Amino acid sequence: MNKMGRVWLVGAGPGDAGLLTLRGREVLEDAECVVYDRLVGEGVLALIPEGAERVDVGKSGGAHPIPQREIEAILLDRARAGKRVVRLKGGDPFLFGRGGEEIEALLTAGVPFEVVPGVTSAIAVPAYAGIPVTHRGVSSALRIITAHSERGGLPDLDFEALARTKGETLVFLMGVKNAGALCEALLNAGMDPATPAAAIERGTTARQRSAFAPLTALPERMREEGMAPPAILIIGGVAALGERFDFRKALPLNGLRIAVTRPRGREGRLCRMLRDAGAEVLSFPCIATEPLPGPLPPLGGFDWVGFTSVTGVEALLTLLAQEKRDIRELGEAKIAAIGPATAEALRLHGLRVDFIPEAYDGTHLAGGLAERKGRILLLRAEQGSPELAEALHERGADFREVPLYRTRYVKASLPQDLDMAIFTSASTVRGFAACAAEGWRGWETVPAVCIGWQTARAARECGFVHVAAAKQATLTALVEAASTFNRSRREAGR
Repeated sequence: MNKMGRVWLVGAGPGDAGLLTLRGREVLEDAECVVYDRLVGEGVLALIPEGAERVDVGKSGGAHPIPQREIEAILLDRARAGKRVVRLKGGDPFLFGRGGEEIEALLTAGVPFEVVPGVTSAIAVPAYAGIPVTHRGVSSALRIITAHSERGGLPDLDFEALARTKGETLVFLMGVKNAGALCEALLNAGMDPATPAAAIERGTTARQRSAFAPLTALPERMREEGMAPPAILIIGGVAALGERFDFRKALPLNGLRIAVTRPRGREGRLCRMLRDAGAEVLSFPCIATEPLPGPLPPLGGFDWVGFTSVTGVEALLTLLAQEKRDIRELGEAKIAAIGPATAEALRLHGLRVDFIPEAYDGTHLAGGLAERKGRILLLRAEQGSPELAEALHERGADFREVPLYRTRYVKASLPQDLDMAIFTSASTVRGFAACAAEGWRGWETVPAVCIGWQTARAARECGFVHVAAAKQATLTALVEAASTFNRSRREAGR
């Protein structure tokens, strides 16, 4: 008999993967089965482990493809099979998320569970539109209200009490369908027609749109803008602050959905930098790396040891530890690193780097090593870029290559509706291409922003029409290249 599993009810936040809590990410990355809703952002779904079972129980516009009782049955079934089950819900599980009903089912069945609160759209979405839900002298209270009943019409609310509120903010969730009736009910109950109001569609994502108008004009403004679910309504004096407080409009990558293709576990810093620039980041690890089986050959007798990636550094240390050996085998050899990221990885392990080329690529690393003479040991990927070895051959260098790890492609569906893809190596480009379905039209429309000329060449070879390369092979230069490319497109009126 299988040991009983466990269920975590996790709030996925309002859409932006950066708003998933630290605890939520910990639980999600350890899941064996993930049962998720329609409003969970693609960036959050990308964090699901490669081998975990995915169960989509999303609901759309009042349609219920999988009834609530059946969702509960799925949770019980997977938990009884001994799995670590994550029930992933948009926003917070307990704010109109039916989390309580699922807990009742788990309690009745004796299944252990944990609740991981999430960032609710009722507060985060207005904030992303520059609207503080409370503000000194304007609003000192907040009401969060569903905009529809179980039957689809307006909920049974005391609209006269709502209309009399002074110094309060009303936030209506799921408010597009009933926006007209909702505003009319408040007006009929005596609310001032000039009350500031706003509607925000697809909040916290790159496709976020806002409509600001007095209460009496908001439904018409929403129709003019063609607003569709998911969207929320904000009614109260704070709505007037939105256009002035909107902090995102000045960010260089605001409004872009960007895919980051680095291997899982290596994307964190780049994703943070892109979010700082305003992008909605979709982590899309289309390659994975794994150390090769040993044993390692003897590492002594060389004058220089060259590292071409952070992965190479970590693979060497992993293999040495597995074989009960250590870095002292390198003896007095000097160390070369292809760039500052690799040099930093070596420094963190107590190894000082003696040489970094001015341009962070294999050709310049080869040139620098050849000039310095002596026997060279290259520690690199099984199928690394050939330019490094070719350049050393051309210069008559005495070198040996030792492969430490291999790269494999991770098959997955490409994120939808992309504005840009970021590539940090030629292998990530090829991994991305391996995931592209036949007939994918993004080759002509999605720009590829690459960390160097070798990666840019691979992007063109795979079919990308719009390719930009960073001036230096650093993450800072890569983000700047993305910002510059986006700025030039906007200035061109695209």
